Parts: sequence; structure tokens; C-alpha cells
Amino acid sequence: MAVYFHEEDLPEGVLAPGPVAVDTETMGLITPRDRLCVVQISDGKGDEHLIRFGVNSAYDAPNLKAVLADPERVKIYHYARFDLAAIQHYLGVMAAPVFCTKIASKLTRTYTDRHGLKNLVSELLGKEISKQQQSSDWGAPVLNDAQREYAASDVRYLHQLRDVFVERLARENRTHIAQACFDFLPARALLDLAGWPEHDIFSHE
Repeated sequence: MAVYFHEEDLPEGVLAPGPVAVDTETMGLITPRDRLCVVQISDGKGDEHLIRFGVNSAYDAPNLKAVLADPERVKIYHYARFDLAAIQHYLGVMAAPVFCTKIASKLTRTYTDRHGLKNLVSELLGKEISKQQQSSDWGAPVLNDAQREYAASDVRYLHQLRDVFVERLARENRTHIAQACFDFLPARALLDLAGWPEHDIFSHE
């Protein structure tokens, strides 16, 4: 298992075919204001790739974009809504189709309100990850070892979590509704970018 660090694009041919786990690190939570700094990606075979974008980046990353835009590759996220919006806004691609472990958790782990990635990895996989670097300066000229390990850990376990949730969704007869939610997430991300981040357009008000 290794963590590979790249500047501005993913090298060609480093990922095996099939689903990829994806995450992003940004300067904050307001997508148009807070620039995309890092995209993490893993094919689930044991390595993680971190692609860092500089402060004046043109986000011209053809290899990464080709993987993210590939309609044959499922992209596994934890809280896909945010990552989809960031990738669309800065890289100009809609990184779908989607499997979101946070939504899958909310549909199957109805016995708890703890749906963070750390909670899922601990309960379902018996492993521990640190969230200490979650709020750190991802736009710094140099990312330290702790930041790199944190970023890598955010995609390290997503394939395993997906396998667990595929079984649980089937067990609870919620596979169909989960897939409908996943299919809607690109539209939800576009609504966020278009100015409806909080207002529920499906509500009566």
C-alpha cells in the first residue's frame, strides 16, 4: 500500500479498471469561493493517489478528468453532493455515476445519527482513522505528511464500505431508493452551484 502525490494531474494508466473512490479537499465549504486544492482517488487495490492543484491552477488535468467523466466507472464518495459540486465547478466534469456511503448509511443505519466516515470505518470495518487534519490549510505550498495521510485515508476504505452497504441495502429492500438518490446527486450538486444550496425546492414553502 502506498500514497502517491502528483501535481496538477493524475498520471496515465495508474488505475485499474472498475469503480474508483474519490474525495476532495478545498479551502472551505463555499464552492465558488473556496478553491479546490486536492483530489484523492483510489481503485481499491491498496494505493491512493493525491492530485494537488496550485493557487493559480488552470485545472487542466486531462487524465484525471477522463477517469472522473467515464460513464462506465462508478465513483464512490462519502457525501458525494459536496465533491460533485467542487469537481464540476473547478474541473468542469460531472463525476458520475455515483455511490455515496453517507446516503447508504442514512438509509440502512437508522439506529444511529452518526454517519461520519470515521464512524462508519470504525463500526463496519473495525479500523480507526484520524480526522485531526480535516480543518487545515489545504492551499499551503507544501502539504505535510499528516495532511497527506488524512487525505489518503478518506478514500482508502470506500470500496470496502460500498461492499457492506450493497449487502445492507439489499437486506433492507432499499437498493432501489438508494440508487434513485445516487442518480439525483448530480442534479443536487448543480442546484447547489446555481444558488439553491439550502432551500428545498420540493417543499411546499
